[in-house]
This record gives sequence, structure tokens and C-alpha cells, in this order.
Amino acid sequence: MAVTIYTDKDADLAFFHGKTIAVLGFGSQGHAHALNLKESGVHVIVGLYPESHSRKVAQERGFEVFDTAEAVRRADVIFVGLPDTKQPAAYTKDIEPNLTKGKTLLFSHGFSIHYKTIVPPADVDVILVAPKGPGHIVRRQYTEGKGVPTLIAVFQDASGHAKETALTWAKGIGGTRAGVLETSFKEETETDLFGEQAVLCGGASALVMAGFEVLVEAGYSPEMAYFECLHELKLIVDLMNEAGIAGMRFSISETAKWGDVTVGPKIIDADTKKRMQEVLKDIQSGKFAQGWVAEYEGGYKHYNALLAAGEAHPIEKTGAELRALMPWIAKRNLKGTQASYQ
Repeated sequence: MAVTIYTDKDADLAFFHGKTIAVLGFGSQGHAHALNLKESGVHVIVGLYPESHSRKVAQERGFEVFDTAEAVRRADVIFVGLPDTKQPAAYTKDIEPNLTKGKTLLFSHGFSIHYKTIVPPADVDVILVAPKGPGHIVRRQYTEGKGVPTLIAVFQDASGHAKETALTWAKGIGGTRAGVLETSFKEETETDLFGEQAVLCGGASALVMAGFEVLVEAGYSPEMAYFECLHELKLIVDLMNEAGIAGMRFSISETAKWGDVTVGPKIIDADTKKRMQEVLKDIQSGKFAQGWVAEYEGGYKHYNALLAAGEAHPIEKTGAELRALMPWIAKRNLKGTQASYQ
């Protein structure tokens, strides 16, 4: 069955006229949604906790900033732009007491609703608008007159206009310029988590580090291992992104192609696929979500230890030294630069 793709003609920003939109959090997605909506002519306020370092940043960008509870009280549509693990506490303390009939809760990821760490009342709309790109890309594409493909979903339609709200929001952030696809909270949450864990982050990171280790342990220089297992990965992924896997194969050498189609299946084999299926089952059953919530409630001890071990891996030292020789690569130290989410 063909998927319907919604574009600019399918949404009207006039639907938000006379309404107040609250963006809770001014982090990666929050700042992009707030700025794009504001520049689309929507009345946007920002909700942050009193000590948030982002209050000054948001004010300098021209927003009225309120404590989270007050922002919820004033708003018709509330975007919960907080980390998944911090949403339940913010909901209980600041959102739920001010969530009256007719308001709309909006999320950019379905985790809290799908796994019921937040259970909203029946008299509010609950929707999802999820751009398929990080916040800085959502913002940059908008300022260039373009947009990022965006997913929408309706979990609860108390008003009868929940989908219209989602489409209007998607238009306000630029999503309808690229195309908007409808999904469900369940599908968005489970596929997003699986992609992150098995392929995009977990799978790719583990594959890169394992390849680096194999070459270094075999006596090759860390520099050569870095170039072959990490540096050139972007070139291949860019080709896939632009032309698909077949297009990437068209662009590489015959020798590389032969290695791709004959050796690749030996590395990512039936056993790997079986373990991927087990990962998906843990996501579908809620086991992963329960473990992640427990890790947060326990103070992130195992999580922080694993991150620290990753930062200490030899590939990081080698990479930092080699990237210093590449003036065309933007030098970014992303640690400690992320904006506050509340």
C-alpha cells in the first residue's frame, strides 16, 4: 500500500492563529522547533526550569521564557522537548497539574507514551512530530528555505483535530517542504530504538572499533587502521545516502565491490541477524525501556562507565591526532556543549 506524503498544500498555519505554543526545553530539537515556528509566524513561548542555563539563550533569541509549569498553563499546544528519562518527573511536577481539557501534548519521540512512563488524561490530544534529522539540521534546512522529512502520529484525538495540529506543526518547522509521512507512536518508537542500537550508533560504533582493533593487533599502524575503518566510512555512507547501496557500489572499485558482496555477509551473517532480532524483541517487549529507566534512576553508573571506557579507546587518541592534520574537517569538541533541555 502506497504511503501518503503530505506537503505544504496539506497544512495551513492559520490553524495556529490565536493559539499559544509552548516549547519545553531549548536543547537540540527544542531550539530548532521554537525558532522555526516563531519565524513561521506562530506565537511561541519557552518553558524552562528556574536554574536553566538556556533561559538567557532563549531570551536573547526573542522568546518569552517562563517556568515550565507556567508555560504549560498558558499554552494550547505543549511540546515536551526533554530527554526521555526526565520527562516523567517533569510531567508529574509541572505538566500534569496544568494540563486542562482541550490542550495538546506533542512529542518528537514516542518513548514516554508508548512505554507508559507518561499516561495523559483522556481529554487532551497526544501527537508526535518527529523530523528525521538532528535539531541543527532541522534549523539549517529551514533557514535555507528547505526542510527535513518528518513523521507525524496521533496517539489520542480528544478534539477531533489532532492530525491537523500535527500537520500544522510540521509545516511550521519546515517538514512539509520535504514531505511528511504518517506513522504510529509504536512504530516510530520501536524502529527508532532498533536503528540506533543495531545499526546507526551501536552497530556502526562496535564494527568500527572491532575493525580498528583487528588491524592494530595484527601489527598494522593505528593510523592506517583509523583511515580504513573510521575515516573512510563517511565517504561510503554519503554515497549510500545520496544513491542507495547499489549507487554506492557503482561508485567504488571492482575489487571493493567484490569484497563487499562476498565478505560482508560473512561479517554480518545469520547469527548477527538473529541477535538483531533479539534486540528488537527486547524493544518490543519493553525490556530495554525498563532497563534504561532503571539505569537513570540508579544514577547512570553503568552508562557513565561504558561511555568512559569508549572515550579511552585507542581509536580516539589516534583519531584526534589525524583529524588535526585535516583542515577541511570542522574541528568540534562536542563534549559539554549541549544546551540544557529544561
